[in-house]
Amino acid sequence: MIEIRKLVKAFGNRAVLKGVDLTVAEGEFLTLVGPNGAGKTTLMSVISTLSKPTAGQVRVSGYNLADGAVEVRRQIGLVSHKTLLYDDLSAEQNLHFYARMYDVPNVNTRIETVLRRVGLWGRQRDPVRTYSRGMQQRLAIARAMLHDPPILLLDEPDTGLDQHAAAMLSNLLHEVGATHRTVLMTTHNLERGLELGDRVAILAGGRIAYQADKSELDARQFREVYYQSVEG
Repeated sequence: MIEIRKLVKAFGNRAVLKGVDLTVAEGEFLTLVGPNGAGKTTLMSVISTLSKPTAGQVRVSGYNLADGAVEVRRQIGLVSHKTLLYDDLSAEQNLHFYARMYDVPNVNTRIETVLRRVGLWGRQRDPVRTYSRGMQQRLAIARAMLHDPPILLLDEPDTGLDQHAAAMLSNLLHEVGATHRTVLMTTHNLERGLELGDRVAILAGGRIAYQADKSELDARQFREVYYQSVEG
């Protein structure tokens, strides 16, 4: 579970996050939608311990970010704009490298399992530089799931993908959502926000402007708030 209370993140005199309050329940898939520049990546950087908050509190699986960063990192798998892969290494070699960081048991079996899941078994020995952008994103998701974390953070995972690759990634994310992991995904794509997840929220102006369970979602109000945030 992710609990965020009154989170502020400033860069000098410029505040990007201005008191974010957000909870992602255990096993929930929350899609966070917002225009470019809304602070989505900044928020993900804080949750994943890559950036320290200026004020406020973040708890991940019961660990306080302020004094439990090491434990928090073991709880999460991160997929970001950048794939964080080594181009000259194969998929297998990339995953072996990350497996050592997390002391993954039965590593060969686990690597085969995640590569099959993302449809890359059969290309496991090819250098990552020979992969399409969509294949690299699928490998990045495999890497994020490698140590079987209870929480996945997906920051704009479809950035730069063509329509076919985006559709393949969408199918994969639906499968991930069925694994009962806790998932927080950001996107600037309004329709993707309506499509994926159990709940949706809008980040605008450094604050949560709207959130609702999909079962209670007012799509018209959701779109109005979103477009107002884009225009603002």
